[in-house]
Amino acid sequence: MIHLEHVTKTFKTKDGDVHAVKDVSLNIEEGEIYGIIGFSGAGKSTLVRCINLLEKPDSGAVVFGDKDLLKLSDADLRKEREKIGMIFQHFNLYNSRTIYDNIAFPLKHLGWSKDKINKRVLELLELIDLVERKDSYPSQLSGGQKQRAIARALANNPKVLLCDEATSALDPQTTQSILQLIKKVNKELGLTVILITHEMAVVKEVCDKVAVMEDGRVVEQGSIVDIFSNPQHQITKNFIATTNNLNKIDELIKDNHRITQLNENQQMVKLQYQSSNTDVALISVLSRDYGVDCSIIFGNVEIIQGQPIGTLITIFTGEDADIKKALEFTKQQGVKVEVIKRGN
Repeated sequence: MIHLEHVTKTFKTKDGDVHAVKDVSLNIEEGEIYGIIGFSGAGKSTLVRCINLLEKPDSGAVVFGDKDLLKLSDADLRKEREKIGMIFQHFNLYNSRTIYDNIAFPLKHLGWSKDKINKRVLELLELIDLVERKDSYPSQLSGGQKQRAIARALANNPKVLLCDEATSALDPQTTQSILQLIKKVNKELGLTVILITHEMAVVKEVCDKVAVMEDGRVVEQGSIVDIFSNPQHQITKNFIATTNNLNKIDELIKDNHRITQLNENQQMVKLQYQSSNTDVALISVLSRDYGVDCSIIFGNVEIIQGQPIGTLITIFTGEDADIKKALEFTKQQGVKVEVIKRGN
């Protein structure tokens, strides 16, 4: 569907060159929800604007279907852009037009008939559940309702929807509503969605794959399950940590909290489960077969893309030899094991 090959973009400023995107290559398949995540200044918004050539890359290729957009004439590029919708953080609605007219506007620009426009606008208002507000103006809508004007970007049946920080200005409940809407249009319309965000919780909720950006480069990419179960880059680990409380253990150990104070026959162990091994009755087996008690301090196990993934912080209690055997058995089950602290 979309292939970015060695895309680079540099801006000239009075203070010198700003290398916003550096040699980025991505492959986004048809029908995917693909997340691009990074902190402010990582280059993600510039990258997404390079996809529809709102920003023209200095070098590389932007292949949409079988066409390199950088090699098209202006007229052919306009035709291809009609297949790419885009929504922004600040809505970009026309305040002087009703929601109906906001959605109808691009269709009038394309020369659609009045009857055809009316049919399409009402279809989209039904899809986004705003039929009753069709005559309202943007100033009369909540933030979440404004974002439901995502319909304007869908008016002319695009194949791709670019979402640039579409949920970052919204409260958690409204964010969930918009994410569910994005999943709905992806499924019902067969739309490919590229989602730009700085929130890993958003990526985890809706995306099939993700690319992690830092300083203009993609430092890690893959399926959501692979990224969450086995992150490689430190910034990816930092993003994932924002979605759970597992880093709390480091603070507790530093403060010598009572739950981290171990006896001589104890070890604190981090167990990281993946989808292939969460069905093992591990705790029971360790106690029954190895004589090791395993107490869970806290943890995080959740369903991502329909697969259970998670981490537990535990305390193993028993003889050193038995704990060693228990840890080896645990590793054999495909569970990642890290001894965080040993008793004195």
